[in-house]
Amino acid sequence: MLKNAVIAAGIFGFVGVAMGAFGAHAMKDSLVRSGLLSTYQTASLYCLVHALALLGVGVLDIVSPSSKTAIRLRWATRCFVFGIGIFSGSLWALAIFEIKWLGAITPVGGVILLAGWCSVLLAGISRHSAPE
Repeated sequence: MLKNAVIAAGIFGFVGVAMGAFGAHAMKDSLVRSGLLSTYQTASLYCLVHALALLGVGVLDIVSPSSKTAIRLRWATRCFVFGIGIFSGSLWALAIFEIKWLGAITPVGGVILLAGWCSVLLAGISRHSAPE
């Protein structure tokens, strides 16, 4: 579990920085003209924030006291990975290719990210309620 979360953190951290730089330099004029610069920036921000969340989940796995906590952390990892892909991916595609219907997919990614945070919360609760 730790390995998968940390690998995903590295991948999404790299992608977030690369896409942010791409948007700030190569795509900036186009994104400003289309009015989609803030959409693009939101995608990059959420990718980077959740890359750090994945890193945190990987570190939490080291100190997880129970299999119940580990299961919840695995679900958090899955949710963050799929949530980033759907949320940030749909926003980047919307901004770059101006495919408006992709905006309808974005909330699904957001809900999946929220589920990831709920999994982190439940892992924390189970960790603190476990006997020491």
